Amino acid sequence: MSIDLEEELAGSGPAIEKCRIALAIEYDGSRYNGWQRQSAAGSKGNTSVVTVQQEVEKALSTVAAQIVSVTCAGRTDAGVHATSQVVHFECAQDRGEKAWTRGVNSLLPRSIRVLWAREVDNGFNARFSAEARRYHYVIYTRKQASAILEGRVTHIPFKLDVEAMDSAAQALLGEQDFTSFRAAGCQSSTPNRNVHKVTVSSHNDFVLIDIEANAFLQHMVRNIAGSLLVIGRGQKPVTWIAELLALRNRCEAAMTAAPHGLYLVQVKYPPSSGLPVGVLAPPFVDIDALSTLARTTQKE
Repeated sequence: MSIDLEEELAGSGPAIEKCRIALAIEYDGSRYNGWQRQSAAGSKGNTSVVTVQQEVEKALSTVAAQIVSVTCAGRTDAGVHATSQVVHFECAQDRGEKAWTRGVNSLLPRSIRVLWAREVDNGFNARFSAEARRYHYVIYTRKQASAILEGRVTHIPFKLDVEAMDSAAQALLGEQDFTSFRAAGCQSSTPNRNVHKVTVSSHNDFVLIDIEANAFLQHMVRNIAGSLLVIGRGQKPVTWIAELLALRNRCEAAMTAAPHGLYLVQVKYPPSSGLPVGVLAPPFVDIDALSTLARTTQKE
């Protein structure tokens, strides 16, 4: 949208009671410098900094015929993907699901797609109304890297001890201090988070780390994945995750795992929100894994 149009929309018409819309968004993060809009993006002809939020807001603003700013459930870093990111925004008029999905998708790059749209009450907030977030970290263990999956998985060219990884991960459950798995630049006021469930499982050449918590610290999942990979290689014992939690020292844990394998797959809201529920696993994971996840979701 041009600067002239932005200025025209910003100053047009009297104040109107706004409606609030929630969207689910899928994106391939390998093409973007993270979710969050950056001040350099699009300014003075600078197109080198492109973010998912920037592209989404541009398309929504065109369909809404006004400047739109979105709030997301969880900001993802550069290279991280989402199969079910949730956002909300305010607009003067609900143009209907077809406009917010097909219409917006026609204006978005093919690496970003709106999956559904719902009008929500004004008290709904994509970030603060969320009860939990769920991530998948996907590791590909074939000896040779996949050309097809480049940028979409983390490649480890040997088999991992998945049983040891899963056993070690159980130490993460419950409300704890996750300082050892927190990025140095994390701005959260507290290192405490509540992990609801975590599993590590194998599906042919894929290893899947599935973790859900009330919220996550910056780089928390990738830092956990990095340490679990060390255990999977047999370089540390199963007890190491518990030891790291007790140490509360980021320097003692493993390196941060690469972003390519990380997917935001679910954001949970109270049933009263009326939003669709379900886990959207990365589509290339073994079909048996998808079936298992679907059955798990139905039970929840």
